[in-house]
Amino acid sequence: MGRKRQQRRQPHGSAWHWKQTDCWYYTRPGTRKRIALFDDDGQRIRGKGNREAAELALAREKLSWEDSSPGAEGGGEWLVARVCSDYIQYCESGLAKGAISKNHRDNTVNWLNDLCAYCGALLVAQLKKGQVQQWLENHSTWRSSETHRSVIAIVLAAFNRAEEMHGIANPLKGLKKPRPKPRLHSFSPEDEKSLYSVTEPCFGSFLFAAVHTGLRPFCELAKITADDIEENERGMMWRVCSTKTRKNRKLPVRYEVAELTRKLMKTAPKGSGVPLFRNTKGKPWKQMTGVVRFIAIKQKLEWDQHPVKTNYSCYTCRHTYAHRMLSGYWTGGVGCSIERLAELIGDTPKVAFDHYGKDWG
Repeated sequence: MGRKRQQRRQPHGSAWHWKQTDCWYYTRPGTRKRIALFDDDGQRIRGKGNREAAELALAREKLSWEDSSPGAEGGGEWLVARVCSDYIQYCESGLAKGAISKNHRDNTVNWLNDLCAYCGALLVAQLKKGQVQQWLENHSTWRSSETHRSVIAIVLAAFNRAEEMHGIANPLKGLKKPRPKPRLHSFSPEDEKSLYSVTEPCFGSFLFAAVHTGLRPFCELAKITADDIEENERGMMWRVCSTKTRKNRKLPVRYEVAELTRKLMKTAPKGSGVPLFRNTKGKPWKQMTGVVRFIAIKQKLEWDQHPVKTNYSCYTCRHTYAHRMLSGYWTGGVGCSIERLAELIGDTPKVAFDHYGKDWG
C-alpha cells in the first residue's frame, strides 16, 4: 500500500508563517515562489501571532492580482516602466526617511527614466539582457566601467524589488557587471603643491583636509562641524558619520590637520552647527560645486590634456590618503595593514583590498 500523501497545511493564496525567518509569506496560485508580506511601513511582518496583519497585507496584495494574469509568473501586464516607477517611489520614500542618500535617489530617477524612454512599454517577461546592454552602449558619455557598474546595479535593484514585493520574475537575473578596477590614481607631492597654488584658500583647505584624512569629500568631510571634534592629551579625533554607509567612526588626525581645524573652529564654534569647511560664500561644499572647481583647476594646470592626470578628481584625495598610508609616506616607510586602512576610511577589508590592496598593499 502506497504512502498517503501529506496534505498541504495552507492552500496557495493563503498567508503562512515560516519559522526559520519568523516572517509571513504567501504563494500565488499556479506558482511555487514564496513572497514576503510587508506592513504599511514597508517592514516584513514578523511573529507567529501576527496572522491578522499578514491577512490584511495579503488582501492588499490580492487587489493587484487583477492587474496581471494569474498564471504567468513572468509578470503578466507588468511593464518595464511600472517596475522603474515602483522603485523610484521606493527611493523617494527612503530619502524622506533618511534611509537612502539624495545622490542615490537622483541617479535612480535619471537612469531609470532613461531606461523607460528606451524600452518602458515592453512587458517585463519580454525584456532581455542584450537589450539592457545595447541601451548602455548607446550612451557614448557612459564610457567608464564604473558608470556601467552603477547603472546596472540600480537596474537590477529595481527588478529585484519587483520580484521580492510583487512576485514578478526578474528577467535580468545573472546580468554581469563589469569588474571593478583598482583605484591607482593619486597625487604626487608635486601635484599636491600645484593644486594648492592655483586655487583659492577655502577650496585649498578642503582638499588639504581630504588628502590628509581620506574622508569621502562631500558626504563626510563637508559635513564635519566643531561638535564632531574631540581633543585629549594624545591628540585630536574626528567623529565621522557617513551618509553612505550609515556608520559612525572616530578618526585620529595629523597635527597639520589639527592646526587647520583649530583655526576654522574660530569661525564655526561648537554649538553653531556650521560646517568647518565652507566655500567663499560661507556655505557647505556640495558635490556639483566641488566638481566645477576641480575641473577649472585641471584646466589651469593643463591636466585635462594629460593622459593620466585628466582622471584626477576630488575623490583622488581619498585615494592619495590610502596609497600614502599603505606605503608609509607619513610613517618613515612603515605602511599600515589593509585591515587598519579599512577601519580608517570606513570600508570593509574586502572593499579596501579590491580598491587598493591588489597593487598597493
